[in-house]
This record gives sequence, structure tokens and C-alpha cells, in this order.
Amino acid sequence: MTVWKVSLPAYGVFAALLAAAGLPIYIHAPKFYVDEYGVSLAALGAVLFGLRLFDVIQDPLLGRLAGALRHWRAAAVTFGVALMVVSMLGLFAVAPPVAPLIWFALMLAGVFSAFSFLTICFYAQGVQTGGRLEGAGHLRLARWRETGALLGVCVAAVAPVILGGFIGFSLGFAILGLTALWVMRREWGSEGEIPEGGFAPVLQDPVARRLLLIALVNAAPVAVSSTLFLFFVESRLAAPGWEGPFLLLFFLSAAIAAPFWGRAAERFGPKQVLMSGMVLSIIAFAFALTLGAGDVWAFGLICLASGAALGADMTLLPAIFSARMARVAPGASGAFGLWSFVSKLSLAFAAIALLPALETAGFRAGTENTESALWALSLAYGLVPCVLKLLAIGLLATTHWKED
Repeated sequence: MTVWKVSLPAYGVFAALLAAAGLPIYIHAPKFYVDEYGVSLAALGAVLFGLRLFDVIQDPLLGRLAGALRHWRAAAVTFGVALMVVSMLGLFAVAPPVAPLIWFALMLAGVFSAFSFLTICFYAQGVQTGGRLEGAGHLRLARWRETGALLGVCVAAVAPVILGGFIGFSLGFAILGLTALWVMRREWGSEGEIPEGGFAPVLQDPVARRLLLIALVNAAPVAVSSTLFLFFVESRLAAPGWEGPFLLLFFLSAAIAAPFWGRAAERFGPKQVLMSGMVLSIIAFAFALTLGAGDVWAFGLICLASGAALGADMTLLPAIFSARMARVAPGASGAFGLWSFVSKLSLAFAAIALLPALETAGFRAGTENTESALWALSLAYGLVPCVLKLLAIGLLATTHWKED
């Protein structure tokens, strides 16, 4: 049996690369194509929605592909990073050789497909790596991995300003991609021959099925708040221009809190500590119901608290799922295709269910709204996440498994 030393900081760097290609692209890419090429927001929104549906559908298939390529994981990951870097450069640093909207769709399809494949490979590798570490290995790995991811989001959110624009951002992303490949070059591999079981070992295990359901329900509050965040700041708080600082505060809080949640889980158990984080999230969202125009500092405190709670979600729930996979399906890369699928499904749910409901309630973005319409926005932003978190707590509390 081949044994090698695990480099936990390398997992943090690779997680930062993946995170930089996730949420920040939803923030940066539409604005860039509106400003540079005059593409309409409606057209960009339709493309993003179509890509999101495609992304949700392809995740289980990419999970199967990752499983089939498990013996060549290093080469597959290298190709995935190359595709993501080239697509990112094409998105921001290359003038569209075809209609800008078509180029936007093609380049984002490359970024998102590579992102999904790499995420599945990365988390599947984490199942094996966490099992090799002494003590609470999956929690230790998750602490490094998710802290790196959150820091990656923070840096990517402000990188266009720091690097002098979006061309600088894409070049910086390419350098980060090469760095991540280099530091992770010895981490891709397995101990012995682990068979690939596809989805069956995951779906046959009642605890794994329950954890996937918890992941779906628990991700929904973040999907809801992310979908409505800009509307809430602009219309309910009447604070346009504060969106960027609030987002940075939110993710920095999550990044700082993540290692502390991980250490607490090693001492008190991941299930109990995760439920504490969920309770903190409910408290934060409940206070959002009380806010109105001008309550900027109060919302800043809510961003701190809800960001800290997100640190628990991102660190502990994937670690719990990874530990379970190490027991029941150590070779099932498809497990993380399913994991990615349920996480993205919640984003699709938030967009499809909430935005039409708000419009029906009379809310209109960018215009004066009635008090009843603003109250509907507050209920959607604050109350809906509380209800969903309570449901997630109930599911988690009634799920039992042996903790390592």
C-alpha cells in the first residue's frame, strides 16, 4: 500500500480556485457584458437560467464520468483546470469573435462544466484523504478546504478592482489555476483499488439519502437570501452602493468562523455544532424582518452573524457526508455529483419560486414600492429562510449515525 503525506494547505488553495469560479462569476460576468458589449440584462438572465438548468442536469453525469476516470484523476483534473482557465480568459480577456451573447454562453458553459467536474473530483478525493488523516480527519480537511473556498470568494469578489479590471482578473485566475495544479500535484490518487459503485451505494444507504435531503433543505435558505440580497439592500434598506461591502463582510465572516466551527466539532461532535450554527442563522434572519430604510449598521451585524453561520454549513455538512461516504461508498465519485446536484437545485428553486411570488405581491425592482410590497420582500428574505432552517434542524435532529 502506497502512503504519502497529505498537504492540507494544498486543499485550501485548490478550494479557493474553485470558489473564485463560482459565485463571483454570477456577480462579475453580467455587468461586464452589459458595460462592454451592451448586451441586455434580460438576455443575459435568460442565458444564465438556461445554463443553470443544464448545470443541474449534468452534475450526476459528471459524477459518473469522474468515477470512470478515477484511475487517471490527476490528468482529468489537469484538463478540467485548463478548460476552466481558457474559458475564463475567453470570457473576460478575448473580444467575442461571434455575437457577444453567444460567446458569453459558450464561455460560461466551459467555466461551469469544468467547475462542476473539478468540484466532484475534489470532494471525492477528500473522502480518501480524510480517511488517511489521524483523528477527526474529515473535519480537519473540511476546515482547510472550506476556509480556502470562502477566502477565494472574498478575493475574487474584489479582484477586478485590485487587478485593474476584468482582464487582470482573468489573468490572475489563470495564475491561481497553475498554482493550484502545482500544489495539488501529489494529492490525486488512491490507496489500493477502490471500485466505483456509481449512485447505487449512496442511494441504498438511508443515512446518505437523509443527508442529501438535509443538504437540499439546508442550502435553500442561502439560495433564498442570495437571490434576494441585492433587492433587499437596494429597496428595503434604501442603501444602493452598499451591496459590495455587505457581501465582502458576509463571506469574510464565514471564512473567519469556519476553522472555529471545525475545532468545536472535533470537540463536541459535528452534529451538535452544526445545529448550533443553524440556530444562529435563524436568529440572524429573524432580525432581518425588523429592518427598514437606513438600517445599514444593523444589517451589517446580520451579515456578520449569518456569515458565521454559513461557515458552519460549509464546513460541517460536507465533512459529515464525506465521512459517511468513506464508510458506505469510498469509491463512489457519483456521490458528489448528487451532492452538487441538490445544492444547485436549491438555487433554481429560489429563482423560480420567489421572484414570481414577489412580483405578484406588487414588488418592482428599481422603483418606488408600497409598504406591503416591501413587507413581502422582508418576509421572503427573512421568514422563508427561518422556516427552511427549522425544517433542516428537524431533519438533522432525527437523523442518527455513528460519528467517527
